[in-house]
Amino acid sequence: MIDAGHGGADPGAPSVLDGKTEKTVTLEIARAIKAELDRSGQVKAVLTRDKDFFIPLQERVAIARKLKADLLISVHADSIANPDIRGATVYTLSERASDREAERLAAKENRADMIAGINFDTRTPDVADILLSLMQRETMNYSAEFAAMTVDTMGDDIFFRTNHHRFAGFMVLKAPDIPSVLLETGYMSNLEDSRFLFSEEGQKKLARGVRQAVERYFARRTGKATASAK
Repeated sequence: MIDAGHGGADPGAPSVLDGKTEKTVTLEIARAIKAELDRSGQVKAVLTRDKDFFIPLQERVAIARKLKADLLISVHADSIANPDIRGATVYTLSERASDREAERLAAKENRADMIAGINFDTRTPDVADILLSLMQRETMNYSAEFAAMTVDTMGDDIFFRTNHHRFAGFMVLKAPDIPSVLLETGYMSNLEDSRFLFSEEGQKKLARGVRQAVERYFARRTGKATASAK
């Protein structure tokens, strides 16, 4: 599942390039990633949005869970007051945020369908909390594994910040059963990054790097090797 951040009434960060916004570039990059994955034939790639409209964060997660996604990549482009700061960053869910979210999800009235095949209504709340926490902990480990592969495969073509793998409680990363990363592809506030992100060449490089990371990740998960994943 490729999630293009923002959209519709939510433009995201403005670019230093006149008239350009984050919602536009994230959709362009997401489409490029999907096209690259489709050409590879190794996985089925689906977009949360293919047009300029807004999707609430929880609904993005719900879409991925409804379609039984095995991996969620949310595409964004950051902005910061210092225009000299540039580079990509990969975020995964923090341990602390995971624990809070696991508690919240386990307490929800509709928690029976949060984990496929487990009906929490037939179990005590304490057991539900433990099961959900264990599942999300494993999911976080897979997310961190994919994040490392993303940096590794993209490092030759994409400039990453020194602290390139960070942890935060982004709502879109909180599916308890889907490894998820938020890819900040660069800074809209930096001229070099903005030019790169809006360029066809830049989008192709991003897409190629993500495709290689995805193939390597699933090859490791399934025990199958592909030429591009080795």
